[in-house]
Amino acid sequence: MLHPSYSDLMQVVNSGVEPGESPVVNSRYSIVMATSKRARQIIAGEEPLVEGNVQKPLSLAVEELGQGKIKILGDDEEV
Repeated sequence: MLHPSYSDLMQVVNSGVEPGESPVVNSRYSIVMATSKRARQIIAGEEPLVEGNVQKPLSLAVEELGQGKIKILGDDEEV
């Protein structure tokens, strides 16, 4: 899964949302911001959460998001 679509990533991120609640992510911008933030964390020295031959931090971040290894928090959620 090197190049998942935005809609696939949005489905993964919003999979834990209960019916009737607003989705955590409802735009491509949110996906881009989340993956870029995670890529910066990887560049700063954090260990990737996925294994593979991918070496680029942004590709690792997209792969982590696609596999559900990272979670995007809503504005009202805490870490």
